[in-house]
Amino acid sequence: MLQRIGVLTKAECKAIAKGLEQIYAEIEAGKFRWKPELEDVHMNIEAELTRRVPAGAKLHTGRSRNDQVALDVRMWLRDEITELVTIELPDLQRALVELGERNQAIIIPGYTHLQRAQPVYLAHHLLAYVEMLARDNSRFSGCFSRLNVCPLGSGAIAGSTLPLDRQFVAEQLGFKDSKGRPAVSQNSMDAVSDRDFMVEFCATGALLAAHLSRLAEDLILWASSEFNFIKIADAYTTGSSLMPQKKNPDIAELTRGKTGRVYGNLMALLTLLKGLPMTYNRDLQEDKERLFDTADTVRSCVRLMAAMLRHTKVNAAACTAAASDSTLLATDLADHLVRRGMPFRLAHHAVGTAVALAEKLGKPLGDLTAAELKSLNAAFGKDAKDCFSLVRAMARRNLTGAPGTKEVAKQLARWRRLLA
Repeated sequence: MLQRIGVLTKAECKAIAKGLEQIYAEIEAGKFRWKPELEDVHMNIEAELTRRVPAGAKLHTGRSRNDQVALDVRMWLRDEITELVTIELPDLQRALVELGERNQAIIIPGYTHLQRAQPVYLAHHLLAYVEMLARDNSRFSGCFSRLNVCPLGSGAIAGSTLPLDRQFVAEQLGFKDSKGRPAVSQNSMDAVSDRDFMVEFCATGALLAAHLSRLAEDLILWASSEFNFIKIADAYTTGSSLMPQKKNPDIAELTRGKTGRVYGNLMALLTLLKGLPMTYNRDLQEDKERLFDTADTVRSCVRLMAAMLRHTKVNAAACTAAASDSTLLATDLADHLVRRGMPFRLAHHAVGTAVALAEKLGKPLGDLTAAELKSLNAAFGKDAKDCFSLVRAMARRNLTGAPGTKEVAKQLARWRRLLA
């Protein structure tokens, strides 16, 4: 751009580009000698470039470290978000779908208040997290669109008197709007002090961490002896230093634990920005650590969770035994009465008396005879006992989004197609 507006000659521009490429290669190889007295990465590179190429002294023309840092962080974060939304989040979604497909016939109790509620397919439970991750992906994509605005040319605070071609720079660096037009910041003071995109990324990362933590909690419960629904491969668990029989779900627990860390980064960043006057203040040096840590943490948790799910096996016998609890179908029995014309509130009460009778007799709800049900309420039909067929019960749940046999298969196919 400086050559384009006549600040650099073609030869000077070529020499600077070559010098920067050489310095980059040395940094990559670990051979570049950093000088603390030069304050930061920018001055180190510029000083070394100028030592090798006299025209390097023109490199900083029309530019401040303020707008350069604002630019660099946006470019770095674009790459982080791109990896998340195009590779890592879809891969975690695929891992969940794959686990559901491998165990498509497995039914487990669904829980509310951590109490057995109604039967659901395991795949349906896993697909709930696929939906959550889709929203996370959408939020990160939205964050990308808002951060993808070029601040370069804003200078320290008040732009430049030189005829900088900001649109050309934006286009060269990939800062474009949804219509492919160069996207440049419209206020120089806002451009150098804006950290909204960092907050948005950290907030979206915090919500992603919450979803990962909830998934981790389910896996931890399912892996416990009390549930015994799944077995996580040894590579993702550790033993106890004292108790030889222990097999702890460490990766899931660490993922759950790191959620607090990600929340903390968001709160630290918000607090950092709370009282800052316009425009750049040295306080903003603290923003990088919070941003970098959130990106590193959520990306590593997403990758590890996907890998762990691919090395998790389902205990079909334990799941089937738990799902065979006939009280899970109490609501289906109430629906039976509703289909026969009874108001739901009365049906709810009638089934409640049936549950109480089963408890009094010391037998499962599903083992009550048709005569016993009829004795409680004449509205119970001869086919009331059919409500306790798990196969029939799952086949009836055909509403969009319900855990019915056909609907779950449809949703698995839908996500397999979307994630292909």
